[in-house]
Amino acid sequence: MGNLSYTTDEATLQKLFSKHGDVESVNVIIDRDTGRSKGFGFIDMPNDKQAKEAILALNGSEIEGRTIKVSEAKPQERREGPRRAFGGGRR
Repeated sequence: MGNLSYTTDEATLQKLFSKHGDVESVNVIIDRDTGRSKGFGFIDMPNDKQAKEAILALNGSEIEGRTIKVSEAKPQERREGPRRAFGGGRR
């Protein structure tokens, strides 16, 4: 799910998606540097039929002043390009 307001929290999403079925987990992605939401998250629903119904019902709806995008999660694509490794620790 994307285009969330930075103030939308997991409890709000839990309540919203629970209207469409059982919700196993809710995870709003937080930027580790700022501690602020990145504007997207993931909802796990154990029942595929209920999950599809929630997607149809909620995609394009408005939450906290933002029109959200709700779709089925896809596996993360492998990124091509140079790899960087940063060391830490003592020698």
